[in-house]
Amino acid sequence: MGELKQIILVRTDLKMSPGKVAAQVAHGAVEAVLKSDSSVVSKWRNAGMKKITLKVNCEKCLYRYLQEAKDFGFTTALIKDAGRTQIPSGTPTVLAIGPVDEDKVDSITGELKIY
Repeated sequence: MGELKQIILVRTDLKMSPGKVAAQVAHGAVEAVLKSDSSVVSKWRNAGMKKITLKVNCEKCLYRYLQEAKDFGFTTALIKDAGRTQIPSGTPTVLAIGPVDEDKVDSITGELKIY
């Protein structure tokens, strides 16, 4: 296994406030780590817990990356908002992938722009 990183995809079409984005990204990052193999998490933590936040522009895009990540066997966490503030309940806001092998995840998300 090469270098590990976590990818978090954020929907830009929802026009979330910076604070809302931060909360949703945190939910995704934590959920994906909790679902991951502890030995992978340990290696990732020891290497500095690399995380990259990227933009996707629609719900359909988010689900496309979710399917691609699942096809690779990656751990994922799709976050759906609770609907208490800015976004309707059940709206998918972010997708966290990994921590996983950097080269493999880049083959899926490498063309996306940094958030």
